[in-house]
Amino acid sequence: MDLIQSYLVFLLKMRRPLLLMVVGVIMILIYFISMGQENHFRVNMFKQHLEGNHTPFNNGILLPTPHVEICSGTSLRTFAPTNDSLVSETEWESLETDLQWQFPPVDILSSDNATNPTKCSFSVVNSHSNHTVGGFVDVILIARDAHNRTKTYGGDFFQAKLYNTELKASTFGAVTDNLNGTYTVRLALLWSGPAHVSIRLVHPSEAVQVLCQHREHDPDKVYFTGYFEEGGKQETAVCNAQRSSRLVGDGKQCCCEYREPVSGEYWFCRRPSSLPCHTLTYHSMGGYQAQLSQLDGTLLKSFTNIVLPGEHSVIHVNPGNVTRSKTKCHPGLNTSVPAGFYLQDHWTSLVCDSKSFPSAKLVSECLKDKHILMMGDSTLRQWFEYLDTSVPTLKRLNLFTSGQSGPLEMVDPQFNTRIIWRAHGIPIRTSKTPWADLHYIAREVEDLAGGPHSVVVFTLWAHFTTYPLATYAHRLAVIRMAVESLLRRSPNTLVVIKSANTGYKDVYGSDWLSWQIDVALRTMFRDLPVVLIDVWQMTSCHYSPDNIHPPPVVIKNEVDLFLSFVCPE
Repeated sequence: MDLIQSYLVFLLKMRRPLLLMVVGVIMILIYFISMGQENHFRVNMFKQHLEGNHTPFNNGILLPTPHVEICSGTSLRTFAPTNDSLVSETEWESLETDLQWQFPPVDILSSDNATNPTKCSFSVVNSHSNHTVGGFVDVILIARDAHNRTKTYGGDFFQAKLYNTELKASTFGAVTDNLNGTYTVRLALLWSGPAHVSIRLVHPSEAVQVLCQHREHDPDKVYFTGYFEEGGKQETAVCNAQRSSRLVGDGKQCCCEYREPVSGEYWFCRRPSSLPCHTLTYHSMGGYQAQLSQLDGTLLKSFTNIVLPGEHSVIHVNPGNVTRSKTKCHPGLNTSVPAGFYLQDHWTSLVCDSKSFPSAKLVSECLKDKHILMMGDSTLRQWFEYLDTSVPTLKRLNLFTSGQSGPLEMVDPQFNTRIIWRAHGIPIRTSKTPWADLHYIAREVEDLAGGPHSVVVFTLWAHFTTYPLATYAHRLAVIRMAVESLLRRSPNTLVVIKSANTGYKDVYGSDWLSWQIDVALRTMFRDLPVVLIDVWQMTSCHYSPDNIHPPPVVIKNEVDLFLSFVCPE
């Protein structure tokens, strides 16, 4: 090839255009032939590798590079709202960096090629060394497929923890993807005695790719129902947060558009046949309609949430001291890994000097003169319900509203406390509820005066797992703008964000989808003086069965940590 290039230069100098054209055509043909041979070689080598034939690669030709991106073939901004000025170019880049994921380098044709947890293994590094409370232990994990072949790419979604059943002790472990089929896990040693390593495969990388593609390309897999009423007439219509092909249908009846004036958020419904758009009166969950292939379904169901076999998985930890944080709980603190640990079912924070509130009197005194607005999903409603049942002086008011979406309210006249919970607005999967009761978070925050007696708590994740990440990022940006405005006019207002928790395991709400949403939430609010209650670690390492709604013992620890920020002294 170099000789031909030299000859072309010679012909150019000698001014031989005809010969120059002929040789140029020959050169192009040789180039494409050589590229075809190279690509054929790449494919053959990859097939040989999958078949267990590990012949050394020649001429520096390696396996195809795995895709490390938001979702295979897309970027975060692919589905961003047009002219979205609320998220800057720099922020989009930051989000894409934080959310990037490695995906399989080729299309998977069989579930046998997916990571199989029964074939994976892990081993504790220096398992027989003298381990002491306050130290760390590392674990090496090797991923394999159904044929016991070591994986050559990463992207599997593992969760790790260290636990002791007798002590009701546990802590979250950080998993690092080495992007080559191996993973490193680091676990903190936070109690003396036996400590068991547990690693489970939540989803193989092949299933993660399915989840990601369905999230980005099929936002209507969950749909909603709008109820239109006027003059004795009633009609229903399909509704959703985006004007998509499924919503539009044949286009003859689309669409009613609803724009919230404060937040600027849109909602769409198919136009009723006889009633006008302004007669939308109620909202409810519609149904589920994900269209999964047989292979997609197998990948999502076959190897989900299975604990891996491991060597030397029990570590004996000698007595020592845990360095507890002496920092008072206040806004703006970074979340460490681990963020804390359970011992005798009590969560000790390693982020700040958290308190325990074992009696109703202590809770009441902490909440004295506080007006608390909670907005979110049912996982935050659990906080409201816990306070309702555990503090006798709090009196629930009957507002004759939906128990699923609120608003709900309780007051404590003795301690001058008022607590409101309401759903975070649409999209919300709920029973039939008045449209007028579904307020956006940004709207509620904009209406607050704030101040030292005002506490705002919100969570936003469980009902957004089916939408493209850009849609979620835009909603966060709208809320962030409202929070920034609140903190400018009332900087002593306490703003608390409850993170996502674990418990989902399907295409409509997997832990991987929740994790991506949680990362986006943390990224969008990390520079603001707000509180993040990390319940992701608290729910993923607890011994209770997987459930999107954690048991009361976990909720109590979540609320105690929240109260530690309300009453840091």
